[in-house]
Amino acid sequence: MKVLSVSSEVFPLIKTGGLADVAGALPIALKRFGIETKTLMPGYPAVMRAIRNPVVRLQFDDLLGEPATVLEVQHEGLDILVLDAPAYYDRPGGPYLDQTGKDYPDNWRRFAALSLAGAEIAAGLMPDWRPDLVHAHDWQAALTPVYMRYYPTPELPSVLTVHNIAFQGQFGAEIFPGLRLPPHAFSTESIEYYGHIGYLKGGLQTSWAITTVSPSYADEILTPEFGMGLEGVIASRRDALHGIVNGIDADIWNPATDPVVHTHYGPATLKNRAENRKSISEFFRLHDDDAPIFCIISRLTWQKGMDLIAATADQIVALGGKLAILGSGDPALEGSLLAAAARHPGRIGISIGYNEPMSHLMQAGCDAIIIPSRFEPCGLTQLYGLRYGCVPIVARTGGLNDTVIDANHAALAAKVATGIQFSPVTAEGMLQAIRHAMTLYADQKVWTQLQKQGMKSDVSWEKSAERYAALYSSLAPKGK
Repeated sequence: MKVLSVSSEVFPLIKTGGLADVAGALPIALKRFGIETKTLMPGYPAVMRAIRNPVVRLQFDDLLGEPATVLEVQHEGLDILVLDAPAYYDRPGGPYLDQTGKDYPDNWRRFAALSLAGAEIAAGLMPDWRPDLVHAHDWQAALTPVYMRYYPTPELPSVLTVHNIAFQGQFGAEIFPGLRLPPHAFSTESIEYYGHIGYLKGGLQTSWAITTVSPSYADEILTPEFGMGLEGVIASRRDALHGIVNGIDADIWNPATDPVVHTHYGPATLKNRAENRKSISEFFRLHDDDAPIFCIISRLTWQKGMDLIAATADQIVALGGKLAILGSGDPALEGSLLAAAARHPGRIGISIGYNEPMSHLMQAGCDAIIIPSRFEPCGLTQLYGLRYGCVPIVARTGGLNDTVIDANHAALAAKVATGIQFSPVTAEGMLQAIRHAMTLYADQKVWTQLQKQGMKSDVSWEKSAERYAALYSSLAPKGK
């Protein structure tokens, strides 16, 4: 089976979050099921610098008003189609935000162009390769199934994965002529959303199947609390909705071989984590003592519950814990956490920014990772924590609920617990979980068992890829 994946970011070429990890790992995991995937992505400057020996596969004289070229390249096991459109993507800043942190005003056109290019490839514009199915990711690619419906490919199956329904790609109705869709596409059955245009909403309406990145999140987005205004649309497509939990690349995230980890280890050699722990203490300028190090590796936002960390930092220190924080985001939260670090030198350390190697080392050296998200479609940091013996302390929501087995009395007695869950997602709820973690940490035999059980968890893509392969097979024409 041939699959075209359309994504705005793909690891290791460009990454701002978990979407990139999924778009990079899933195609590789699907190979064992006989599925050949080509992934279409934008030609951002970082991508153009990284690729080698690209082959021109397709040229557009007028892709929503600008010329563009589709380049094909192999990169670290992936078959990538790069949409080289300098007018859209060759600019300073990030994939979505300019250098001042504001949305590019033409994001609507930049990602409509990506989607349209995907639909054109689906229609057979590359004469020697046509997909049997198209898999679009999040709002940036969600117009792909919309274009497919109104272009000559309504018979080709499509899948839309919702990584986070909070990000919907909503724009004013005035952009509609620029999308070059037929007039009847501006309707409630397609992209019209309360008089505006919703890219994700259009994709939800027109794709053959919808997936979320965990079973619990599939249930949650049917409710007003988590559906972000699209719960009615989701409910109308409930029969097409599938919750498939994400996996991680178990070769990249492997404490026994990870090149970033100072001292490698496995379940039988957990004592080797001590050297990594010492490196963490040095980097974050924490006191090198036996107190547990709780780490945060996150965007510093309200959704991620970082205000709860800021509000309880003093109490975590008072309980005897230390905090190592890596991330960036809301300036006010950054300021609050920096102030907490200033109040507690040696007990709280913070590094503002994104640091992929350090995120690996933190999982390999810290004792636990706190993930207090108010909603979390899947989450990957808890999966990394399980893999590395960094015990996850998580809010009971979405994919966090699906992937961490709470260390309650029964689970501890049965030796199946892998982490600590808490609810409600409040400062006191989180503090209660941290108190529980401190109690468990005091008994190193129990804590070691918790680490080892977490490390036994199957967090790879194998089972999830099998589910995607089955879904693709159910949608594709017979014989594919």
